[in-house]
Amino acid sequence: MDAQQAAMQAAAAAQAQSNAEMMAMIQAERAANEARMLAETAARTASDEAKQSAAKAEEERKRTLAIQEQAKKDAEAAAQRAKELEEAANEEKRKAVAAQEAANVSKKEAEEEVKKANVAKEEAERQLKEGIQPVVTPTPEEVSAAKRKVQYQEDLFHFAVAGVAGGGKSSLINAFRGLRNKDKDSAATGVTETTLAMSRYANANAEYPYVWYDIPGAGTLKIPDWQYFNAQGLYVFDCIIVLFDNRFTMTDIAILTNCRRFKIPTYIVRSKADQHIRNLMRDMGYDSDDEDDEDNKKKLYRNARQQFIEQTRRSVKDNLENANIPEQRVYIISNEAMLGVVKEKRPKKVIDEIELLNDLLGEAQVRRARIEAETANTKGK
Repeated sequence: MDAQQAAMQAAAAAQAQSNAEMMAMIQAERAANEARMLAETAARTASDEAKQSAAKAEEERKRTLAIQEQAKKDAEAAAQRAKELEEAANEEKRKAVAAQEAANVSKKEAEEEVKKANVAKEEAERQLKEGIQPVVTPTPEEVSAAKRKVQYQEDLFHFAVAGVAGGGKSSLINAFRGLRNKDKDSAATGVTETTLAMSRYANANAEYPYVWYDIPGAGTLKIPDWQYFNAQGLYVFDCIIVLFDNRFTMTDIAILTNCRRFKIPTYIVRSKADQHIRNLMRDMGYDSDDEDDEDNKKKLYRNARQQFIEQTRRSVKDNLENANIPEQRVYIISNEAMLGVVKEKRPKKVIDEIELLNDLLGEAQVRRARIEAETANTKGK
């Protein structure tokens, strides 16, 4: 009995041992499977990552190749552009050299022309001063033609404003007519000579029988100074204003000389007095930005005004003496002040504007009275 129990216990123990070993084997197999699965998963993951890395590496390689290819193309394009720019620069340089050579030739030709013109001008001026230029008297037909050209009327007084280009003739005519340069019906004005043909302007106030003529500046016409008077038909006017700005010219002398021959009243007028006085003030130290020292400004103005008047009168006197023309008054004016006088506003900074206007109108009244007397005598006969 004891032996049987012992055998049964031993069999049970063996069975338990077998079961335990079986369980251990199952667990070991399970662990092995799990390890294998983990290994396979890790292998797949590593393989996927390797593939992704390889794909990225391939993409990077392709991108690098594309960049290198583009860089190569850009370098080639830049080299081509540089070559084109160099060729263009060389072409421009060639053109510039050719243009400079042409300019040098033109300059030389122009200098020769200027030299010839100066020689001719000096000779003409010498002849004019010495009085050896030809004296040309217009024929009756030429006088009639000139009167038709200017629309001459016996009952009107015809003022001609003549002088070199840029002297302010048009602005002065506007002032005489009571107009500003920007007003309707005013004479055209500009920095350069705007009058290339004689212009006729009736007085703005129809009650006054005056007509004003803007004569082309001598510098704009291809005629000698001594021919200027006859070429413009100045011999038909009732009065001639010889206007100058900076200097008295041979044209002015020629006009005055011929006016004496034809017994035409003349008035020498220097324009732009306000501008010249301001320039002298600046030369004396005037600063337009300094608004505090009003007394100094007035003092500088008085001194500059006096100096300008004295210089102008002395210059005209010397020029008349050198041309053997009797001494004659010069009227010093500014167009702005003249406009104020015409409009009876009594501007403060007047010089000779009032005297000039009175003398001109007096001249017209004397002529009108003479015409009326002659007409009355004719009717009486």
